[in-house]
Amino acid sequence: MRRRKSRAEGPPLLPIKLDPVSNGEFEPRPPDPRIQAVQRLAHERAAEAARRLGQSRREFLRSSCGAATVLLALNELGCGGGRYDVPREAATEKAAADQALGGKELIFDVQTHHVSGDRRWWEADVPTLADFLRHTPKAKCGEPEWVGCFTRDPFVKDVFMDSDTRMGVLSALWGSPDINAIHVEEAALTRERMAMMKGAPRLRIHGTVLPILYSTAQIREQMQELAEKWDIAAWKLYPVWGPKKTGYRVDREPGAPVIERAIELGRPLIAIHKGLPLAGMDPEFTRSHDIGPAARMFPRATFLIYHSGWEADHAEGPYDPKSGRGVDALIRSLEQNGIGRDGNVYAELGSIWRGVMGDPQQAAHVMGKLLRYLGEDRILWGTDCIWYGSPQDQIQALRSFEITPEFQERFGYPALTREAKAKIFGKNAIRVYGIDEDEVRKATEWDPAAQAKAIYQEDPRPSHETRGPRTRREYAALLRANRGLP
Repeated sequence: MRRRKSRAEGPPLLPIKLDPVSNGEFEPRPPDPRIQAVQRLAHERAAEAARRLGQSRREFLRSSCGAATVLLALNELGCGGGRYDVPREAATEKAAADQALGGKELIFDVQTHHVSGDRRWWEADVPTLADFLRHTPKAKCGEPEWVGCFTRDPFVKDVFMDSDTRMGVLSALWGSPDINAIHVEEAALTRERMAMMKGAPRLRIHGTVLPILYSTAQIREQMQELAEKWDIAAWKLYPVWGPKKTGYRVDREPGAPVIERAIELGRPLIAIHKGLPLAGMDPEFTRSHDIGPAARMFPRATFLIYHSGWEADHAEGPYDPKSGRGVDALIRSLEQNGIGRDGNVYAELGSIWRGVMGDPQQAAHVMGKLLRYLGEDRILWGTDCIWYGSPQDQIQALRSFEITPEFQERFGYPALTREAKAKIFGKNAIRVYGIDEDEVRKATEWDPAAQAKAIYQEDPRPSHETRGPRTRREYAALLRANRGLP
């Protein structure tokens, strides 16, 4: 992969990104004084360790010891429910850091994104994703036009070069065709370019279905074309989005006919955005009340609940069956409809893990609830990157995260074992998408992508940037620029 000239590097950034940040779909949390204290402590310890090791601070922070230093600082929050299993020597001993934060799991990220730079979708007269992206730090990456910072090449670098991700799903985005940031043919081109690497099966794509814009007859035709012409692996629904700022339910019209058609076409895999209410849209349609009824109505379909119903402004605690928000709303809907741990619903971690990994107690509740009520076989790894830059810090954090014995006993949470993490990172998605794990490992062990990564790793240049609005003021500016929409 050729190097691109970028803007001058600023002060070195922490490799575990802890700033509150939005992917453009929700208001970021206010800065947490505890996290700010952790960041200061991590910077101080990184500077001290770098001097001791004879390295620059930037060089140290790009190492596994740098990541370990941040996670060790997080442990000092002393929340009691979750912690990072990182030994103290990992802050200065690379072998110990690699042991704690490395792994051989097959990592299959089921929610990744990039945009098209070939079609000037961002010049529409209505709000688009561009109104968010052009205001992020990444938009100043040094490309002649800001959109080039979010296209195919940066996507491959962030996801496949700067992280341990081996496979991914390029997921579809919201919005009508005139404003949608990536069309299916553009996603298919990315898939094909990666598949040219001697058939390495590294990427799957989704097809957007917008039943709120088209008639049932039109949707049926569109879905047939998506399946037959573009060979999409799953359908993507955004029930919260609509041109009139209101959405729809998936257990009745216009959503239910989409599920029926997916089953007819022999591709009954449906990814549904639930959680992360879109600004300007009715939040009721992003909550998970309709997932349980839909899963019960359509037992032949498999539902992948993107973001697991998580809402950034709602603190996750122990499961409350009376709650109508967040992860609790998803669990409650499934319980009420008899969808258990072996059911046809999977919880996906895109944005949710990035949002809670800086709060070990909340992270323990989120992971503990999903493990207890859905089970380790029904959780999928997703990151929502490249919106958050490289997903490597999310991977390192989950690899080392554990739910404390206290919380296991107090709330009935299962342990987050290495075996459970392997399922979450990739084994579950491999099964869902009908892929042979042995074939994937063999095909990707030393294909051209792996060779390119090996060369790149001789002089890696991860950015460690936190992308997206980080304060309410930045988010408000985004909405003003975006005319009130995400």
